Amino acid sequence: MKKRIYSIVIGLLFVGCKSTELVKSSGTLDSNMSAKQIIKNHNKLQSKFTTLQGRLKVEYIQGDHSETHTLTLRMGHDNTIWVNAFLNMVRVKITPDRVRFYNKLDKTYFDGDYALISDFLGTDLQFENLQNLLLGEAIFDLKPKEFQKINHPSSYKLIPKRPNTLFDLFYLINPTYFKLDTQHLSQPLKKNSLNIQYRSYQNVNGLVLPEDLSIRATNTNEQTLLNLNIKSVSLDDPLRFPFKTPKGFKAIELK
Repeated sequence: MKKRIYSIVIGLLFVGCKSTELVKSSGTLDSNMSAKQIIKNHNKLQSKFTTLQGRLKVEYIQGDHSETHTLTLRMGHDNTIWVNAFLNMVRVKITPDRVRFYNKLDKTYFDGDYALISDFLGTDLQFENLQNLLLGEAIFDLKPKEFQKINHPSSYKLIPKRPNTLFDLFYLINPTYFKLDTQHLSQPLKKNSLNIQYRSYQNVNGLVLPEDLSIRATNTNEQTLLNLNIKSVSLDDPLRFPFKTPKGFKAIELK
C-alpha cells in the first residue's frame, strides 16, 4: 500500500524552454519590512499561467529503500495536475474534486477523494494546497492580519499570531524573490510533520518557479523523503490531460 501511495504522490509533485535561468538570492534582509509588506509581496508574485509542462526527476527515500524516477508533469492552473511515467506505466490526474491513478505494473487503480494523498503526507490537503506546494507558494492563504514576523538570519519568518489547536505552522520567505525557502506544518497530537524546503528557483519566461526542492513527511512510525528536481519547463502551450482506467484493473481500497 505504501508503494502505491508513493506512486500517486510523486505524480503530484514537479521539452526545451526558450527562457530559463537559475534565480540567485542576495540574502539581504530589510529589518524595516513588516509582515504585511512581506505577505503582500509574496501574494503579488504568485505564479500565473494557463498551462505548464516539465520533466521531473524524483528521488524517493524511506529507511534503507530508495528509488529514482523521471516523470512528465502537466498542469492546468487551478484545474488539473497530470503526470505520466515512461510508456504510460503510471498515470495520474488530479482535479479539484477528484484523484485518479492507475499502475500497469500491478494492474491497480484509484478513483476517489484526497484521502490517499493526505494519508501519505500526514496532512489534510486539497488541490489548491498541492498546487501551491509545487509552485513555491504558501500551502494555506497568507493573510496579513493573521501572521507576524519573527527574527531569522536569512529569510523572513512568519508565524501565526494566534496558536492553532490543530497544527503548528511557519513560513520562511526569500528576501529577494519572495517565494518560499521553507514551509513547515506539524500536528503534535498526531505526531505528524510536513517540511518542504526549496533549495533553488528558476526564472521561466518571467515567472519564478521551483527548480530543486525536498519534501519530508514524518509520522510516528516512519519518515519519507522526496527530492525533486524540475527541468525543461515550458508555459502556456496547448496541452491535453487524457485519462482512462484500463479494463480489468483492481481498485485500491483505503483501510
